[in-house]
Amino acid sequence: MKGLYTALAATAFTGVFAAPSPIEKGPVTARAAAAACATPVTLSGNPFASRTLYANPFYASEVKSAAAAMTDTALAASAAKVADVGSFLWIDTRSKISVIEENLSNVPCTHIAGLVIYDLPGRDCAAKASNGELAVGDLPVYKSEYIDPIVTILKKFPNTAFALVIEPDSLPNLVTNIDKQACKDSASGYRDGVAYALKQLNLPNIAMYIDAGHGGWLGWNDNLKPGAKELANAYKAAGSPKTVRGVATNVAGWNAYDLSPGEFSKATDAQWNKAQNEKEYIALFSPELKSAGMPGQAIIDTGRNAVTGLRKEWGNWCNVRGAGFGVRPTGSTGNSLVDAFVWVKPGGESDGTSDTSAKRYDSFCGKEDAFKPSPEAGQWNQAYFEDLVKNAKPAF
Repeated sequence: MKGLYTALAATAFTGVFAAPSPIEKGPVTARAAAAACATPVTLSGNPFASRTLYANPFYASEVKSAAAAMTDTALAASAAKVADVGSFLWIDTRSKISVIEENLSNVPCTHIAGLVIYDLPGRDCAAKASNGELAVGDLPVYKSEYIDPIVTILKKFPNTAFALVIEPDSLPNLVTNIDKQACKDSASGYRDGVAYALKQLNLPNIAMYIDAGHGGWLGWNDNLKPGAKELANAYKAAGSPKTVRGVATNVAGWNAYDLSPGEFSKATDAQWNKAQNEKEYIALFSPELKSAGMPGQAIIDTGRNAVTGLRKEWGNWCNVRGAGFGVRPTGSTGNSLVDAFVWVKPGGESDGTSDTSAKRYDSFCGKEDAFKPSPEAGQWNQAYFEDLVKNAKPAF
């Protein structure tokens, strides 16, 4: 279909933590003081139904530092509350694996820890902002030096519940951007890498969700079946792991959950996309996933989708100016297909640099509706974070 917004593959990923924030040290915090589970965890059904998404210390530390730097005391007080919101920890390089244990050593039994698996060879094949450390062809390195060590660490925490988002942006790129040479070159590594991750991380205390873009990407009428088939093929290649629940959406480019009519419902090509919000997207995509042979549950990132009407085009994803923190993570969604609203993308970490001379500069980060100036992907953007707090709905 024309108007597939293939540029959506240039997603806004956290992934690149060029300057990691310090991890909390010292006395155990009140948040972490609750007791861990006394026995091994075996997840079944919706893993968020009776659990709270854990506020990982890495992001909490970034938020606390940001709040401390604010001169507006009222805004600082509001910003400080963001540190208590549960969010996913991105493991976007092999070196980042080392922070997993210190971040997850005190997860209460009533919580579930979120991790993002994000280091495929040739990562971000249709864009530049979040290109990764592994080159096309480095699949053996991905398996032995990235996935395997993560599995080893997670096996040390059988009494902790985990939710994993698997490789944002990867398989959706193979649906809409396979015409790009970089994506052609990356395709086999993406498919084999995702399948390997799913197979190796199939542990009883883990629930996995494969990234599925959002309604403005795979939600186009002509993308639904191919998208479901692409994801289901990886799932089946992994041996149909029991711990795969379905998909994660809204991590990069994002939509409102149930805005009706949708933000882009008046666009000239809207007739070719019924997935005008994420609720509609899941309603359309879940049956296709099940038909293709994999589970169709979803978690939806609401971390930055509080404000609509900001983008000139649906495919604009980079540091969208005027965005605000959205609905807090919860397993109470009122939708049997949606396990939880979650915060996957850590608000405040840049989607990509607006510096046109930078190697990783992507033109989407220079668009009229992108916040400027913005640093490299994953680096902290203080002014943007402050806007997210100011524009939060519900307010902090």
